[in-house]
Amino acid sequence: MSHVVGVDAGGTSTRAIAVDASGAVLGTGRADGANPNSHPPHTAASRIASAITGALGELDPAATAACVVGMAGVSKLSDPSIAEIFEAAWKDAGIGPVRTVPDPEVAYASATSSPDGSVLVAGTGSIAGRIRGRRMVSTVGGYGWLLGDEGSAYWLGREAVRSTLDVLGRGGEPGPLARAVLTEALGPSAVDAGSDRSPLWRALVTSANAEAPIRLARFAPFVSEAYREGDPAADEITTRAAALLVTNVMTARDPGERTPIVLVGGVLSSEGPVGTKVRAELAGLEVLTSTDGVLGAAWLAAVDAYGEGAPRPAHR
Repeated sequence: MSHVVGVDAGGTSTRAIAVDASGAVLGTGRADGANPNSHPPHTAASRIASAITGALGELDPAATAACVVGMAGVSKLSDPSIAEIFEAAWKDAGIGPVRTVPDPEVAYASATSSPDGSVLVAGTGSIAGRIRGRRMVSTVGGYGWLLGDEGSAYWLGREAVRSTLDVLGRGGEPGPLARAVLTEALGPSAVDAGSDRSPLWRALVTSANAEAPIRLARFAPFVSEAYREGDPAADEITTRAAALLVTNVMTARDPGERTPIVLVGGVLSSEGPVGTKVRAELAGLEVLTSTDGVLGAAWLAAVDAYGEGAPRPAHR
């Protein structure tokens, strides 16, 4: 009896599931992150192969009717030398062919069977995509921390630090957000440093520039916490984040389009202020939340193998 395999390979973890024609999950596998942009390609490929092998368990790899890998950093495989590394890993795992797709495609497929729509991702980075025939045919944003990532955790963290610097520069009294940023960056004593804010201003600038820029994302949770405490600075930052994200996803759509919009990533959680504001701005449209990318990958593989009538895998 044949089966299919779906894989969700991200920067920090990789998950795989094997599914039969009825949608039943036959096995699961896990490995560390496998984004070839942040891990050596040989390492990334071997981790994906390891997760697939774990999902197959005692199943015959040769009976794998289709395999879809949703991969962060999939564009790296456009380099033939890198693609060869991954193809060798699939061969070693005993399966083929393997279809690799951008991770937003499997996230979209995890939430809806509709072939056309849009996907909005906001985690550490951000990107919006137009989905046609379950393929992401164009994107808005997604340029990385230096050129974009509007509304992402990185962006929120950067704006939190900038807001704190503005308060210090004006000699104002730090609110909940500024206090949290100062405590995280400089230690608890920074909050009680007295009336002279100049040393704190310089120390915060120095601290932020001493680390990799993407580390600013660690300040993002403080924005949500301060928002819940009624901090106007956090309210303003989350409102701008939501507006930027909505602008990007609407730019990815045709005027008047009524297809689904799938939201993906921790920043867009329905419990968080940015996710709540994004949903409010998109009221009247069909807005869905991605459930589990690995389920979307497995369903795409099932459609490849068994056709449009393939049942969706059940949540594990």
